Amino acid sequence: MEWDGASAVAVFSHAVAVLAFATLAAWLLRRGRPAVFMAVAAVATALWALLAIIALLFAAEPLMLLDAPEALRSASWLLLLLHFSGAGKRAMAAALLLPVACLAAAALPDAPPLLLAALHLALAVLGMLLVEHVYRAAPQKARWGIKFACLGVGALFAFDFYLYSDAMLFRRVHPDIWAARGIVNALSAPLLALSMSRNPTWTPGLQISRQIMFHSAALLGSAFYLVAMAISAWYLRYVGGAWGALMQAACLCGAALLLAAVLFSGAMRARLKLFISKHFYQGRYDYREEWQRFTRALADDADGLPERAIQAIAGLVESPAGLLWLRHDDNGYHAAGRWNTPLASSGERADSALCQLLAQRNWVVELSSCPERPTWSADFWLAVPLMLERRLYGFIALAPPRTPLQLNWEVRDVLKIAGCQAASYLAHRASADSLAVARQFESFNRMSTFVVHDLKNLVSQLSLLLVNAEKHKANPAFQDDMLQTLANSLAKMRHMLLKLGRNQAPEAAAPLQLDQLLMRAVQAHAGSEPRPALQLRAAGMTVLADSQRLERVIGHLIQNAIEATPRTGSVLARLHAANGAALIDISDNGHGMSEQFIRERLFQPFVSTKTAGMGIGVFESREYLREIGGQLEVTSAPSIGTTFRVTLPLIEESEHGQE
Repeated sequence: MEWDGASAVAVFSHAVAVLAFATLAAWLLRRGRPAVFMAVAAVATALWALLAIIALLFAAEPLMLLDAPEALRSASWLLLLLHFSGAGKRAMAAALLLPVACLAAAALPDAPPLLLAALHLALAVLGMLLVEHVYRAAPQKARWGIKFACLGVGALFAFDFYLYSDAMLFRRVHPDIWAARGIVNALSAPLLALSMSRNPTWTPGLQISRQIMFHSAALLGSAFYLVAMAISAWYLRYVGGAWGALMQAACLCGAALLLAAVLFSGAMRARLKLFISKHFYQGRYDYREEWQRFTRALADDADGLPERAIQAIAGLVESPAGLLWLRHDDNGYHAAGRWNTPLASSGERADSALCQLLAQRNWVVELSSCPERPTWSADFWLAVPLMLERRLYGFIALAPPRTPLQLNWEVRDVLKIAGCQAASYLAHRASADSLAVARQFESFNRMSTFVVHDLKNLVSQLSLLLVNAEKHKANPAFQDDMLQTLANSLAKMRHMLLKLGRNQAPEAAAPLQLDQLLMRAVQAHAGSEPRPALQLRAAGMTVLADSQRLERVIGHLIQNAIEATPRTGSVLARLHAANGAALIDISDNGHGMSEQFIRERLFQPFVSTKTAGMGIGVFESREYLREIGGQLEVTSAPSIGTTFRVTLPLIEESEHGQE
């Protein structure tokens, strides 16, 4: 490659590197044996920078003399990383192959400059990969001590990568980038010193996960491919004459498109993963990584659970498509989900040969070897059972994988375990859906219960009215009260039917005058015996509530008081205020209740002492009062009487005027 000449800037830059790494080496040697390996690498870097200064000052082509020292410098940092990671001798010997290749190429008198640049570029890529591996393999607590060392060594190799990538692209070493190299290397020395001052604990062994190995192999392969394409493009330009520039551009663009197509190819990725698992690891799967991926796929709510379950299990064997079959009430299995394949229209009987193999033996069945192969399985490869509580909950049929796969015991065991996990998720989702439907029915039944309760109160009120009518039918005042009670009852029933027919939501709370509401509630029971009395000690009090529901609560409490009191007794509704709240007391002198009954049974739903009672009136009343910020209290004594107190927060006229 061409070199545009030495400069004072380059000499100064590399002189700074000599000073920085010589100082670092001296400081490290004083710290004892743990720092010796880094001190050796620092000495090698200082010598390389010193030789660069000599070559810049005295050599006509300085780069020709620096290939060997630079290879030794890179080799020292690679060995340092491998030593700190606990790698064995074989790994160290393998890592030295590239520096040895650089030394051999540099020793050749007519070595192509592009080849030397490509080898140095490969060294830089290998160094960055090792830095990343060392950092990722370190325990979380140990990263605090080694992060600056990884950052410093990584900066050395990253700048080399930048330098030689630019050199291969433009077929010459840029003098400004090369001149800055010494300063950039010198900046790494303080980071290395800071890291060593923290007395870091390095990883006990180099443990590279399959994911890192896969990405590293893909990156390294892409780098070598691009280097080869760059050399080919340079050769085409060299021999192409007038067409050289065109052929070089076409070669580079075509190479980039081909690389992108290969990297995005599922089949190529599957082949690379299979190759790495077969030749670098004893087991096929990285179980921690696979289980995390599988669990995340099932827990994600992006798509439907059936499709995600198929994708999660298909990913274990690189299958591109699948069908999910689930058991139905007709004692058969029907297609319930699909991924990249049409949904099958026919079902599978529970007593078929395939289902018997899956259920009785819990086997992962190759459909080609099934005794009675189903008609829908022509395009499928495997059937994975979904076992739940030792029963076949369903199964997943998978399409053939992207690359040939040996179906050994490890693959079968992983698929069976994954099938059990998927079955639990699918069953949980089915249970949740059933529970949601049950809750809807429960809500409907609860609403029906309240409606029936309100109807029961109206029937009881009209029954009392009919009983008293036999006695007071000739009294004009009673006749007026009876007509008013009938009109109120009829209006309530019409309103209830209207809401049920339209399935309306409860009305919104609005400002409400309590004295008017109490007068309506008492007037609705005017035909009862004993007739309730009303005592208003405060007027004009306003609360925020639903008029119909609050009137129903007060009416229910008055109705209970009337039913619990003999005809000769008394029922009193009293309105007064205290501490900024409205108090409504509904008192009677009936048979009363014990403290134990009030504490344990009064507010329990569906518990009642009445023969025809439903036991939800007081419970519903208390829940609604709590909903609007109020409360319901009760005091009672057997044979003396009962007082229910309703407490409601008041609102000022200015407040509800702004609503």
